[in-house]
Amino acid sequence: MLNPDDRLRDFPALANMAYLNTAAESIPPKCVHEAIEQYCRDKNDGMRGRKAHFAALEDCREIAAQMTGLAVDEVSFCSCSSEAYNLLAGALDMGADDEVVITDLDFPAGATPWLNAAAPPVVKLWQSKDGALLAEDLVPLLGERTRLVQVSLVSFYNGHRLDWRPFIEVVRANAPRALVSVDITQAFGRVELDCDDADCLVSSTHKWTLGIHGGCVVGIPKRRADVLTTNAGGWYHLQNAFESDRFERAVSKNGAASYSVGMPNFVALYALNASLRYLNDVGVANIAAHADPLVHQLEAGLRELGQAPMAAQREGNASGILAILHDDTTAIHEAMEAAEVHVMHHAGRLRMALHGYNTGADVEKFLEVLRGALGR
Repeated sequence: MLNPDDRLRDFPALANMAYLNTAAESIPPKCVHEAIEQYCRDKNDGMRGRKAHFAALEDCREIAAQMTGLAVDEVSFCSCSSEAYNLLAGALDMGADDEVVITDLDFPAGATPWLNAAAPPVVKLWQSKDGALLAEDLVPLLGERTRLVQVSLVSFYNGHRLDWRPFIEVVRANAPRALVSVDITQAFGRVELDCDDADCLVSSTHKWTLGIHGGCVVGIPKRRADVLTTNAGGWYHLQNAFESDRFERAVSKNGAASYSVGMPNFVALYALNASLRYLNDVGVANIAAHADPLVHQLEAGLRELGQAPMAAQREGNASGILAILHDDTTAIHEAMEAAEVHVMHHAGRLRMALHGYNTGADVEKFLEVLRGALGR
């Protein structure tokens, strides 16, 4: 992943393209393909295959816990971040007397459950300035009624990486009842996590973790298990799903385990187990050390072309994402696609994402195509 030989061996699809779109979809390594094939072989054993399925699930739980800094029983899985946040909303069961803080850099999955609740809480918006969320701007939004503060460690929108320590200190000092939920989807597998004192962690599995669709990691520390146990219906998350009293009451497992409400999506967990172990072997610190300079190289190149990133990358607190605004991103994107340079464009925004499988040549090719599209 970090040298040419490993890159071509593990990611043969990258041989003929510059792929700068991991914030949307990753390119899984070969070990993920092999894990999916193993799932299919186990599935062909019918009911007997479930022994292997559940073993893979527990292996995945172990490595996910290791990489998030949580205990094994503090980690569980559901199908996607949207499901995780809806289950979180069910656990909190808030009403009109409660307050939730969201940000204008968050993905909709983390923001909309509170807006669509049957009895919605008061939702307050922490607004960014110059593409960044400043802790001092959060203070007036916090108080005794604040039940939840929802943030993303890295913004999908512009790549801003939250300055975690000032943020969490402000929340704990000004909203003593508040729980803090953090979406690590755009960070997990790419940057070293520094949010170990969050109350809830959520991550999709098809981006920087190099897995596939249909999975989501949920982390609930034991100290918050009682207050963050979801009340959803289902069966896999119940203690008494098949007991004699199952039609009289539903007793949820505690904490993280309550977020796995139905049959696990085993194929996604086979894939995630393989991809996380691959990333762990490479080392997230090594990935950051390799890819962060590429991000700074890209940022410098953008500025030389008069394209200011929406969020500046700070030394020592970089993310993998840069984004720019332009009046004609459609034409730029078409030029990129024709040159086999893959980025994301949407509503006048062009977003580039750099992982451990990217190279300086990828950056230079992107800048060359951009220079031509801009007529420079």
